[in-house]
Amino acid sequence: MYQNFSTILAILLLTNIVAASDSSLSLQKAVELALASDDPYVQETLQRASALEDTAIANAQLADPKLRLNFANWPTNSFSYNQEPMTQIQLGLSQTFPKGDTLRLSKEKQLAKAKGQRHLQDLRIQEIILDTRLTWLELFYSKNAYEKVTQNRQAVAELIEIIEGMYATGRETRQDISRAQLELSLLDDRLAEIDRQASMQRAALARRIGETQSKQALPKHLPAMQHPTDLSAAEALLNHHPAAEIFTSKIETADKDVSIAAEQHKPGWAVNVGYGARGGNRADFASVGVTMGVPLFTKNRQDRRVSAAKKSRQATRLSRDTLLLDLKKRLHVSHESWLRLGERVTLYKTVVLQRAKETTEASLTSYQNGISDFPELVRARLAELNAELQLLRLQTDRLKTQATLLFLEGEDDA
Repeated sequence: MYQNFSTILAILLLTNIVAASDSSLSLQKAVELALASDDPYVQETLQRASALEDTAIANAQLADPKLRLNFANWPTNSFSYNQEPMTQIQLGLSQTFPKGDTLRLSKEKQLAKAKGQRHLQDLRIQEIILDTRLTWLELFYSKNAYEKVTQNRQAVAELIEIIEGMYATGRETRQDISRAQLELSLLDDRLAEIDRQASMQRAALARRIGETQSKQALPKHLPAMQHPTDLSAAEALLNHHPAAEIFTSKIETADKDVSIAAEQHKPGWAVNVGYGARGGNRADFASVGVTMGVPLFTKNRQDRRVSAAKKSRQATRLSRDTLLLDLKKRLHVSHESWLRLGERVTLYKTVVLQRAKETTEASLTSYQNGISDFPELVRARLAELNAELQLLRLQTDRLKTQATLLFLEGEDDA
């Protein structure tokens, strides 16, 4: 389910989703650029995993042997090598062997840590995909909201010009004109705020795909995104989410700690080989010895370490269970939100927006017939604008929620 970084890049290079002639920055293209950017956020985990794998090999090796050179029993009155029978030049070599199967377990522990870094790499790739999607969608909303507000501002400005001409006839009052100009100023403020938000979103997108790419024009329509998996199937996928797999690797590491602690009940060994050369045609000496650790008093040392390792492993298991509960909660909240947003989008498309348009048309007719005043016409026009912006907001939020669901499922396709 979860692919490593190089596999994802290979797939992206083979995909032909974005046509070469399309210069717009689609959602899929933004994700591809983000994944191909060699983000240090991802590369860091790759280097850590590689370092741990090298450490695993090193930890599986015996300690370096020790060489001993000793000048023993030299007479201080002459410092002659041949004077005394016990004078020797001693050469020794010793090699230690760790307790039980500690070397293999130490290697497997480091490999388990490396596996955890690989899962962290997968998680960060998923986070980059999610962050790019959310940022792109917010930028899309700001771009289209700016266009809608600009169009309505232009319409209100044209209406103000008309009623200013009618003011001389006495049909409109200065209060009506002032109220309309206030609405126009509020629209200017809204445009400034939307532009500020768009600038922030482009800066955030540039963090992922680069300054030049982030300035590309966006498509005119919301993108199609992969449909979320059924809720029950999505719950089953949570066990294999990279965030959960990280804790699985930590549990595996803790298992090795328990085994290593248990191995400390076994004796450690050291082998010593020595050779003593004597002068005066005397026989040389050779010696061989074995040193063994004797773990007699284990209650407050070895036993305690095994107990501590087991408790630490259980704590890691509980942390994984907590994470899965949090992921499940987030999945259910996001799925419910996605369904409700879909209902609201349908309501706005079929009812609210249509009624807002009808209200605007009715207000225009009433104004032309002298039944309603100009501020009422402006309010109706702005209510229609708000309905259009709210529909765009709901559509964007639904896609953002959908992106979160795909993140929880571990999907990497836009």
